[in-house]
Amino acid sequence: MTPEEIKALLTSTPEEAVKRLKTKSIVIPSWEDLDKEYNPKKHPIMNTSEYPDGKNEDGSINKVARITQNLQKLAVKKTTQICVGIPVKRIYKADNSRQKEVAKVIESIFKRNRIDDVNIERCHMLFASCEVFTLWFAVEQVHNLYKTAQPSKIKVKCKSYSPMNGDSLYPFMDDYGDMLAMSFGSIKKQGGKDIEYLDTYTSETHIRYKNGGDGWVVDGEVEDISTIGKIPGVYIYRNEPVWEDTSCICYETEGMLSRNAKYLRQNLKPVFGIFADEENSESNDKGEKSSDNDPLSVLSFPKGSDAKYITWEQAIEGLKFHMQQLRQSFFSQLQLPDTSFDSMKTTPMSGEARQMMFIDAILKAIEERGRLLAGFDREVNVIKAFVKILMPGYEEDIDALDVENVVTPFTIRSIKEEIQNLTTANGGKPIMSQRESIERAGYSDDVDLTMQEIAKESMTDAGEPTE
Repeated sequence: MTPEEIKALLTSTPEEAVKRLKTKSIVIPSWEDLDKEYNPKKHPIMNTSEYPDGKNEDGSINKVARITQNLQKLAVKKTTQICVGIPVKRIYKADNSRQKEVAKVIESIFKRNRIDDVNIERCHMLFASCEVFTLWFAVEQVHNLYKTAQPSKIKVKCKSYSPMNGDSLYPFMDDYGDMLAMSFGSIKKQGGKDIEYLDTYTSETHIRYKNGGDGWVVDGEVEDISTIGKIPGVYIYRNEPVWEDTSCICYETEGMLSRNAKYLRQNLKPVFGIFADEENSESNDKGEKSSDNDPLSVLSFPKGSDAKYITWEQAIEGLKFHMQQLRQSFFSQLQLPDTSFDSMKTTPMSGEARQMMFIDAILKAIEERGRLLAGFDREVNVIKAFVKILMPGYEEDIDALDVENVVTPFTIRSIKEEIQNLTTANGGKPIMSQRESIERAGYSDDVDLTMQEIAKESMTDAGEPTE
């Protein structure tokens, strides 16, 4: 479908438009199915038809032990932490002072929206529900938060949508993968009944459809967003959840733990056994009182009898081995390090060995980095479109400004050792310029100003009289 056909579709009847817009051109697992794996309360071990409770002889219910493992959630958290636990950096390559002003405004917009927290939130959504859409929009408000030459009349904000939050996402793409329209649906309760909404964005318009039970209608006026010139949002997706095909390992782990808990519950109650040649043994509980006023039991047995507590002997080593293998298989298949406290304290390692633990995780982050960077790069272009509204007359500098997003996989490493090794390999000479080191450190908001101050301080120190 072409952009012209999209325009024609949006001018057709609401019923026909919504029907076509809800046609998903990519295959994504439904959140209803994924949530059964993601939510431990919906695992098979919690299903009373698969694991029914029993009944005792007195008619009371003998409840099945139900122990869940949130391994799917753990996989989502770990992958998110590895990919964006170290905040995504944006490197601005400005060629003149005007581009530097633009860079400050773009970075200010990101910081005001707490983009690092947004990245963590939407990576959770992406890795669990396989898709997320972040909408950028403007609200009218006069302020000077972005430090522009003139007070800004709009404030740029963002919001992420995902099936995890009850939203339905419908990207509409052409045969080449370019997005022509993006729609997201939601259900809101108004006046005691559910109202369904569908917001559709193209590069020129924003239309909201509404269905209160009597069919779809256009809700309000069609908003013209042609000044932005693109769909003001970022859609990222993957074809399967990050835990992939390891749910069976989780279910087996839960079954083993639950069955073992049942056996422990039944067999750990103290049992006192009497071994005698005669069949009858007599006990007498009418003894003296102890210091804490409890009766002292006095047991009488025939001569030559033996009495002791009987303990249950189970094959605990086999159970521990099986559980350990299941857990190891889960992490190894997903290329995730098991960095839990119990695992790390029982395995003594050198610093270098701990770094090696993250090789698989780094490779996994590199594999995920492609789709993340594609989204982050598009996001910069969306922000640039809003900056053109904030800074009229800077259009050429905004387009010319080169912004590079850098995703750094998390790992345990010593930067000092790395720099020393590279410096040694370089014959003891510096491996980067002062500007590069200041840029990579990320502490300075104005690299040029920082370099000027360093140079001024160096000249001041050189001019001081020596003793």
